[in-house]
Amino acid sequence: APMHEACTEVERFIKEQYPHTQVCGYVCDVCDFSAVERTVANIVQQCGRIDMLFNNAGYQGVFTPTHMYPDDDFKRVMDINVCGVFHVLKAVSHQMIKQTPQGGSIVQTASMAAHSAPPNMLAYSTSKAAVLHMTKTAAKDLAPHNIRVNSVSPAFIGPGYMWQRQVELQAAAGSIFYDADPNVVAEQMVGSTPMRRYGAVDEVIGPVAFLLSDDASYLTGVDIQITGGMN
Repeated sequence: APMHEACTEVERFIKEQYPHTQVCGYVCDVCDFSAVERTVANIVQQCGRIDMLFNNAGYQGVFTPTHMYPDDDFKRVMDINVCGVFHVLKAVSHQMIKQTPQGGSIVQTASMAAHSAPPNMLAYSTSKAAVLHMTKTAAKDLAPHNIRVNSVSPAFIGPGYMWQRQVELQAAAGSIFYDADPNVVAEQMVGSTPMRRYGAVDEVIGPVAFLLSDDASYLTGVDIQITGGMN
């Protein structure tokens, strides 16, 4: 029920912002490939084809050192961030190959964690490294079908739930890398970026929209790091 309510709220928001745009919301468990296939079929039935995919489902997981990381949470992160992303990628790319004219554009959400391997985030950083390489392989496999596959790797993005969650959980993890005070952790994270601030959600949307668009028509297998200068 909460997911359906959230979906309805997003639909309402987009319709208010863009009143002449057709908006259809679907709720789907990306961990269930059959559910993903049904959702793709419903979208095609209603819209005719799929030209773009932003493959963005993800879960941060718990924050704890490697030797204490819980098995069940590791599996949950992989189920959502790796298997879930794969399920959507497979189902949508299959549709893009079937349709006439053939082709489309896909952007997947990796993370700076895939590149920098932050402490206390074993499952998340591993899963996002998988997404990064899944993207590069898929770009090669799908290029003959006029399908481009790229990724974005955001770093610290805020404000909001995800920012506050990682600040608080890194503080609580008790590692040598971050302070025990969440306010200090926030300063440490922001201080690690040359631009000395976290990024806004809109600053992620721009690169995603660019990669999905025809302005990026000769880009595939590319990852854009949205990090304020971190590398």
